[in-house]
Amino acid sequence: MSTLRSSSPDQPAGGSPNDGPPAVVLLSGGLDSATALAVARREGYTPYAMTFRYGQRHLVEIDAARRVAAAQGVARHVVVDIDLRLWGGSALTADVEVPKDRDVSPSAQEASDAIPVTYVPARNTIFLSFALAWAEVLGADAIFIGVNALDYSGYPDCRPEYVAAFETMANLATAAGVQGGQRLRIHAPLQHLTKAQIVALGRELGVDYSLTTSCYDPAPDGTACGHCDACQLRLRGFAEAGSADPIAYADR
Repeated sequence: MSTLRSSSPDQPAGGSPNDGPPAVVLLSGGLDSATALAVARREGYTPYAMTFRYGQRHLVEIDAARRVAAAQGVARHVVVDIDLRLWGGSALTADVEVPKDRDVSPSAQEASDAIPVTYVPARNTIFLSFALAWAEVLGADAIFIGVNALDYSGYPDCRPEYVAAFETMANLATAAGVQGGQRLRIHAPLQHLTKAQIVALGRELGVDYSLTTSCYDPAPDGTACGHCDACQLRLRGFAEAGSADPIAYADR
């Protein structure tokens, strides 16, 4: 059973939201989603942030999402509780070891067609479906998601074909789409950017990356491991962007 909680049901989570049209932004608390939120604000949308507590081992990302939402001034931030541990199937939701020190270079990703064990079955489909329902209630015609097709870990639900297919489905499945009241668009502004380009974009937009976390297997105090795929991709992105990653790592 899922529940929905709000970090601030009656007022903005922090800062000052835009006066533009509403948009639902999927906010994990990581580098990519924080940047996607900043892009939504730059494009004039009033962001409504949605975060999931889905049984992930890296629960520290929820606190990170709250920090990011407060810093960027969303209109409302909700945390949705669902439990994907019920069926597991991923190193993030089951007692499966998180891979460390894999080769996540572009050449290695291109050469491999294996989907890593940190892939959570249908996660983005589940998240986007919740976002779609909230967008209908808000009268929003935009959902922002920070998926990336270049520097990613081989997840099938990060590909452009997937995003386009979900957008098509969304416009077939909603009252607004069927009645012609509005056409929903899934915005994936980071889709074709490298991690270095994402870092550069976020810095240009004033994103405070010290508030974020990306690690799949953090220490109990939230310190990033520095060795999982997410940490390696993040560290390489900052290095290639000529910038220091502001978060702490257990082993750098």
